[in-house]
This record gives sequence, structure tokens and C-alpha cells, in this order.
Amino acid sequence: MTTEKQRKPVTVDKPIPVVYDLGHLALFDPNPLDSEKLNSSGNIKEAHLKDVTRDNVQLLINQLLSLPIKTTTETSGNSTGQDSTMTLLQLPSPTTDLPREKSLPKPKPPTKWELFAAKKGINSNSKKGKFVYDEEKGEWVPKWGYKGKNKDLDDQWLVEVDDKTQNTKDELIDPRNLNRAERKKLIKKNEAQMKSNMKHSK
Repeated sequence: MTTEKQRKPVTVDKPIPVVYDLGHLALFDPNPLDSEKLNSSGNIKEAHLKDVTRDNVQLLINQLLSLPIKTTTETSGNSTGQDSTMTLLQLPSPTTDLPREKSLPKPKPPTKWELFAAKKGINSNSKKGKFVYDEEKGEWVPKWGYKGKNKDLDDQWLVEVDDKTQNTKDELIDPRNLNRAERKKLIKKNEAQMKSNMKHSK
């Protein structure tokens, strides 16, 4: 009559604590393996690796059983028509970064416009957006136009004088007025350019 094999205890002690990533159902054991057993014959080596694996799996199961448990009852999809009760473990978020499943996507070939812009040295600002973050207001504001960021100088009670205006005719002019005049000048320039483009397009 054969005797039942003695079961190993569910408590496992490790000299160096292991690291868990329960979100990935993983355990990382920094404890070194027994070099003598690893260099022994096949049976001793396999038995040693089996024992270490068993202990680590036991540690992982002990941690999983300490997680919150949720019990659900489902009737849909059951061929017998009876309720099926499932016990689920609520896993935490993973802490280990895993490599990508697929390779990085290949860069898209440049469009005809991008090739033309690169050849002519045209810098497109369309991707920069029309808004900028105002740290004082704590919100996104338009770069120009109504309540634009370019008008901040108009509301400041103290304005720094630009070094470029020293010893020029603009030295004694209010910097706020200079800023407004520069904006109006730029608007007129853009309008003239737009009329010129429309004339050439016809």
C-alpha cells in the first residue's frame, strides 16, 4: 500500500523578498539558485528548478488570494439555463512595462505639399494651433484676435521699454501705442497681400 506523498506547506520563506506584479500575474525572484544542484546530474537539477518554481507559484497564489474577491451570477450564455456563479479576483494595475506586441509603425511618406514646402523653405505653422496657454489666467486663450494673447501689453500698467527704440523717433512713444500700431500695420500688410493674391489668381 503506497503512502500519500507529503504535501509541502503553503508558507514559503525567502532570504531576499520577492517582487510582485499582480496586474500581470508575475513574480520576480532575486534569490540566486543553488549552483551545486544546477551543475549536478539531470534529475537533481530538474528537481531543484521544480522546487523553486513551486515555491514561487505558491507565493504568487498566496498574494492573489489576499486580493478583493467579487462574486457574480450570470444566466446568459449558459446552455443548461441555470445560473452560474463566478468568483473573480480584482487585480491591481500592472507595474511592469511590457514590450510592444507589434513593431513601430513606419513613417508616412511626405505629401506633395510637404515636399514642395521643404524645397521652397516654407514653414507651416498650422500644426501649432491658434491657442496658447496663459499662465496668469490659467486657461487657453487665442494667440490673436478678440482677447488675443498679443494684446496683453495693452492692459499692463508697467511696460518695459524695448532696447531697439533707444535713440530712435519711437523712444518717447508709449510702448502700448507702438504695439497697437504694429498690429494695425501687420493687418494692413496681410490685407494687401490677400488682395494681391486674389488679383493674380484671376
